[in-house]
Amino acid sequence: MKSTFLKITVMAFVTVGAFSCKNSEKDAEVTPEQAAEATEMATEYTVDTAASQITWEGEKPTGKHNGTISLSSGTIHMNNGEIEAGNFVIDMNTITDLDLEGDQKANLEAHLKGTAEGKEGDFFNVKEFPTAKFEMTGVENNMVKGNLTIRDKTHAVEFPASVNMEGEKLMLKSETFEIDRTKWDVNYGSKSVFPSLGDKFINDQVKITVSLVATKS
Repeated sequence: MKSTFLKITVMAFVTVGAFSCKNSEKDAEVTPEQAAEATEMATEYTVDTAASQITWEGEKPTGKHNGTISLSSGTIHMNNGEIEAGNFVIDMNTITDLDLEGDQKANLEAHLKGTAEGKEGDFFNVKEFPTAKFEMTGVENNMVKGNLTIRDKTHAVEFPASVNMEGEKLMLKSETFEIDRTKWDVNYGSKSVFPSLGDKFINDQVKITVSLVATKS
C-alpha cells in the first residue's frame, strides 16, 4: 500500500464579524472562496458511500453521545498521486446514535434530525435541509481546507488528513477535529447563545472524523 499526503494550493479565506449573539471570545466566521477545480489530466474517483462515513461526538456537563452519518455521493480527483479537487454530500437523514438503545436512542435521533414534533429547528431540521456538503478549496501541510454547508449556511473548515492508495482504491482518513455548530445556526442548548442555561447546556464544539473510500470511475 502506497501512502501519500494531500498537496493542493491553498485558497484564501476572508474574515468577517462573528455572529452577534455569541460572546466576543468566539472565533470570527470565515467566508469561503471558490472550490478547487480538477484539471483535464486528473482521474476521477467515486466515493463508495457504503464504505464511507462520518463519525460525530457531542458533549454536555452530564455526559456525551456519539454516532455516525452516511454519505450520499462524492468524488475525488487525483493527478500523479496528488488530489486536485474533491467534494462529498452528507445524508442528514442518516444521523445515528451509537451509545443509546430503544426509546432513548430513537428520541435522540429524532431530536437531532428535527423529526420530533415541535423540535424541527433545534438541530439539523432534515425535512428542510436533507443534505450537507463539503467542497475542497485547498490543502497546506496536510491540512484539508474546504467549504462546509449545513442548513444552507457555508463556512470554511479544515482538518488534518492522509490518503492511502491501494490499486484503484483511494482511502482518505481525517484525524478527529472540531467544528462550532453555532456557526451553522445549530443553537439548541448553546450557552454562548443562551447564557441563562447555567450548567444545562450542550457544548458548541462537535468532534468529527471523516473516513472516505473511493474507487476509480
